[in-house]
Amino acid sequence: MSPLGEHRVSEIRIVRPCDRYPRTIGRNARLGSHGDGGLVTAVCLATDGGAQGWGVALGDQAGLEAAARSLPGRAVADVFDPGVGVTDRAALPLDLALHDLAGQLLGLPVYEMLGAAGPRPVPCYDAAIYFDDLDPDDAPRGVGAVLANCRADEKSGHRAFKLKIGRGHRWMAPGDGLRRDIEVTRAVRERHPDARILVDANDGYSPDSFFAYLEAVADCGLYWIEEPFPENHADLTRLRAELTRLGSTALVADGEYEPDVPLLLDLAADGLVDVLLMDVVSFGFTAWRRLWPRVRSLGVELSPHAWGQPLKTRYAAHLAAGLGGVPIVEGVPGETEGVDASNYRLADGALRLPDTPGFGMPLPRTPDIEGASR
Repeated sequence: MSPLGEHRVSEIRIVRPCDRYPRTIGRNARLGSHGDGGLVTAVCLATDGGAQGWGVALGDQAGLEAAARSLPGRAVADVFDPGVGVTDRAALPLDLALHDLAGQLLGLPVYEMLGAAGPRPVPCYDAAIYFDDLDPDDAPRGVGAVLANCRADEKSGHRAFKLKIGRGHRWMAPGDGLRRDIEVTRAVRERHPDARILVDANDGYSPDSFFAYLEAVADCGLYWIEEPFPENHADLTRLRAELTRLGSTALVADGEYEPDVPLLLDLAADGLVDVLLMDVVSFGFTAWRRLWPRVRSLGVELSPHAWGQPLKTRYAAHLAAGLGGVPIVEGVPGETEGVDASNYRLADGALRLPDTPGFGMPLPRTPDIEGASR
């Protein structure tokens, strides 16, 4: 019998560790300051055979509490299949914790359980370059603040930078915002001539304004364009034509914000989107595993959205190393209270994954226990 059939869930604990970024993260096109971290809801599982696993919880509190009530006493194999992920919808809030637990029981890193089809180490970009030039309100620091953050993150191991753009959507007059976006992009390219530059507008541009931005930075060699405006066939067709006219090879990435998956698949099939971005936690690990073959059959790549939590970068990296088809993953700098992630190492723009079972991070050491089921 598989170890998953021999072990029954004996305890479920909900914990809330805290993330800490290395600095305050500023605004993007739509939202105000992202602060210096926040609470993470995670779930810790134990079995009657002494195995343990844990992960960030999916969904809302009600679903998590229902899962915590229904799973104790059930064999891990009743709710999880290593070949596909979670098999019982009621257990989906424990998706990541069950992947970690299964890896522990099988003695495999999660990426090996998924097939080890992708490269290791995993290319990883810096996703923490926000509108820090605009802060503080009473004495904005200017473009130098963005350059200082790129320099600091380069020292930590990054070689690719995703720049937030779209300042004219909310924070500046449209023309001034466009000019500042261009200034920032050109300044980062000048200081980091060999870096990959990605840009993300969080749907903060109109198509015409974005095409003006593209024209002005055409010689900057953008690697990736993310959510320039709300996705639709007509405007993305115009974008594809504009990229062709400019001789740009930039990838078009979409699907982070309120993803309409059928629409995104249609856009991908029509060659209008190159990379799909549904969130690694809110969309789900199991959901990504099920969708992966269809997306790859369209010739499209994937890079599950990870912003907000350093843990999500590590989860996305396991999907990348396990399933392949991921050009680069989103890097969220920082640490999670009580979590030892020291076996993950970022160097020369790539994240090295541990070869220890599961996700390779011990259970969080935090007294902040929300509740337990036995």
